[in-house]
Amino acid sequence: MIQQATIDRLIREIGEENVITAAEDLLVLGYDSTPGLHATPELVVYPTSSEQVQSIMQIARDNSLPITPRGSGTGLSGGSIPVNGGIVICLNKLNKILEIDEENLTATCQAGVITLDLFNAAAQKGLFYPPDPGSQKISTLAGNVMEDAGGLRGLKYGVTRDYVMALKCVLPDGSLLSTGGKSVKDVAGYAFKDLLVGSEGTLAIITEITVKLIPPPQDKRTLLAYFDDIRTAGAAVSKIIAAKIIPSTMEIMDKATINCVEDYVKIGLPREMAALLLIEVDGHPAMVAEEAAAVETILNQVKAAEVHIAKDEAEATKLAEARRTALSALARVSPTTLLEDATVPRSMLADTFTLIEKLTEKYALTVGTFGHAGDGNLHPTVLCDERDKDEMRRAHAFYDELYEQVLAWGGTVSGEHGIGIAKKEYLARQIGPGGVAVMKRIKQSFDPQGLLNPGKIFADN
Repeated sequence: MIQQATIDRLIREIGEENVITAAEDLLVLGYDSTPGLHATPELVVYPTSSEQVQSIMQIARDNSLPITPRGSGTGLSGGSIPVNGGIVICLNKLNKILEIDEENLTATCQAGVITLDLFNAAAQKGLFYPPDPGSQKISTLAGNVMEDAGGLRGLKYGVTRDYVMALKCVLPDGSLLSTGGKSVKDVAGYAFKDLLVGSEGTLAIITEITVKLIPPPQDKRTLLAYFDDIRTAGAAVSKIIAAKIIPSTMEIMDKATINCVEDYVKIGLPREMAALLLIEVDGHPAMVAEEAAAVETILNQVKAAEVHIAKDEAEATKLAEARRTALSALARVSPTTLLEDATVPRSMLADTFTLIEKLTEKYALTVGTFGHAGDGNLHPTVLCDERDKDEMRRAHAFYDELYEQVLAWGGTVSGEHGIGIAKKEYLARQIGPGGVAVMKRIKQSFDPQGLLNPGKIFADN
């Protein structure tokens, strides 16, 4: 239990309004977006500067209190759940865009800046910040960095890691580390920046981020293709990539997801279709026209049931927004929504869909699958009820068998959601004892007391 003297010290350091002790508030801040996982923190603090983060870290060290970093709580692997109690440090009040540098094509932001706010601020300057996780309207930039978030544009433009140029963070010993900068080329010393991206808050607490911006595409075209069977949709993805066409977006939804989305947004999606592909090409107008025509040809060659081209920007935006609602639409169907993050080589997409269908039948489950087909990142989502113990047992057996085959195909247990609590055992299978041992030595060197986001990533801590 945190002593009153420690609470008083925190109040003196960061202000009473930034220290939360009310039981009902603590309860709410013990969740993220992962079903079935919860742990109540003893205290929540809202720092407003890097210096306050340093003070909080020092107080935690002095009292051997675990610290769990948190943003908006949109994580899907339990990464911001305070499994060991202690202090939750919520960075949402660090929410200023400090600079958009048009000469160097960078933006510098505090940790709690909302992803979509950065995108819009860059767009106002005629610039483009490509990473677009599905939670972009609420997720924070530091949360994106900690999980190395992807998004719909990941196929062509990459993920968060590809845009991080510099980080300012507080280490577990309370010291401030700045790594990287605005220089396009920088190979001086160890690549701490790259180590910290995707570290899930286990090595440092990020307080400031500098990201790369790029010129926006001049033109884009959106195609929507429907299929009578999902294997054909997977084959279409492979053929498009094999034709050396890299769309900015290539998203897939199966029949269950199509119907849930149509129930939710009512935009006229055909309920009888087995799958749809949402494909967007962008770039120079001449290249866009050429690539769109080539994609349409391939879709017809594989015998897509229907192929449509969005008539204008408004229709294209409506289709993309419908895809972004997939998880919300599925979540309305049942009390519990188990969303996973299996990623396979693109050549194995069709086989993965076949496997998901087989396992769905084997374990008698309701499963909707959607995801970023262009980079092999699928989200098979089990619609279930955590109060039904047998159903939950079957759901976990479904994922266990799925991931076993995903790894056998050279895939990964996470393409963008991270490991957190939910996938610790799966990570151990993927990287083996040697990989786990190396990661633990890195963790130990940064955080010898084991206070920073304990209980995450490693299966036995």
